[in-house]
Amino acid sequence: MKKAFFSALLFASLASGALAQNKTTDTAPTVPAKAIAAPDAGTIKSQNIMEVRPDANLEPGYAAQTNAERNKVQPGNNAPFWRQVGAGVNGTSTLPLSEAPEAGNLIQPFVQYPGSSLTNAGEAWRQVRNNWIIPYGGALLLLVVVAIGLYYKAKGSIALHGAETGKKIERFTYFERAAHWTNAITFVILAVSGIIMAFGKFFLHPVIGATLFGWLTYALKNAHNFAGPVFAVSLLVVLGTFLKDNLPKKEDINWLLKGGGMFSGHEPTSHRFNAGEKAVFWGGVFFLGLIVVSSGLVLDKLVPGLIYERSTMQIANMIHGIAAVLMMALFLGHIYMGTIGMKGAYEGMSTGYVDETWAKEHHGLWYDDIKAGKIPAQRTVASSSASTPVQPVQI
Repeated sequence: MKKAFFSALLFASLASGALAQNKTTDTAPTVPAKAIAAPDAGTIKSQNIMEVRPDANLEPGYAAQTNAERNKVQPGNNAPFWRQVGAGVNGTSTLPLSEAPEAGNLIQPFVQYPGSSLTNAGEAWRQVRNNWIIPYGGALLLLVVVAIGLYYKAKGSIALHGAETGKKIERFTYFERAAHWTNAITFVILAVSGIIMAFGKFFLHPVIGATLFGWLTYALKNAHNFAGPVFAVSLLVVLGTFLKDNLPKKEDINWLLKGGGMFSGHEPTSHRFNAGEKAVFWGGVFFLGLIVVSSGLVLDKLVPGLIYERSTMQIANMIHGIAAVLMMALFLGHIYMGTIGMKGAYEGMSTGYVDETWAKEHHGLWYDDIKAGKIPAQRTVASSSASTPVQPVQI
């Protein structure tokens, strides 16, 4: 009986000790997100902890301690400092505020977005990038590539219905081709580097490893930054060079209604550029191109007079990513039709000349204007000291 009594007493003692320990752990002060608020002014060095931590009364003597006093009794405990950093308190910095307006602020303050809980602005940007732009942007590019592959497998290259005559018409001058190729090459550099930097960790990093992937992305980042301004200048040249021939005409409506003849096999007649090419020009080159260039110049810090705060760079990054993905998706179709998708199209941009039959079948109204003498079949003056790769023949 005595043995049972002492056993019960020992069990009760142990149980009460465990409950007391659990009670201490469960009641340890926590910081609700909504309680964090940054003061209007001051520095980390001079701010009292109570101004940043409204829940300081949960810890006896906490509010009365400054950072220096707390460091005496708890050396190395930087919790108050980092709580202030997390709350968005501005500290001191040796950088001039004109060049780095947020130099004294290590972490963006917490903000309340519509329909969401209290969050950090930098974390909100990261969530949008990782949960929306990257997965949906990557899916869009893959869908376009798969759709092009399936179409090519089903239809193959669009061939000429008639035989080539051997008579050549100058479709693009040397200047037009130089402007186009400069823009195209820089676009490919930007697209490849952008894809690897954004999606490379999913398909390339596991293959080549962290070290090589790190060096590769570092090199591509610099190539991206230097190719961007060249792309911007060449884009303006392309816009000015091809603007006149890309103005909408009434015949474009018929081309669109018939889907460009992609499924019927007979392309509707058009002028020098059809409605599909005009859509790429206005939607991809003009609209998306200017958005990509503008946001890219912000990210490169090449816009004079702009205050480069983190929020500015985050917004520019999101706009740049979305516009770039849409532009790449649109240009994938353009590249396909200009290379393997249509027989004779690539020769027009590589040599500058197309066969008379090609002009008649794909751009009949343009061919009619040439026959009528409204547009010359040869616009480039041939040099007497150099022979052209293809001798043009007037229609």
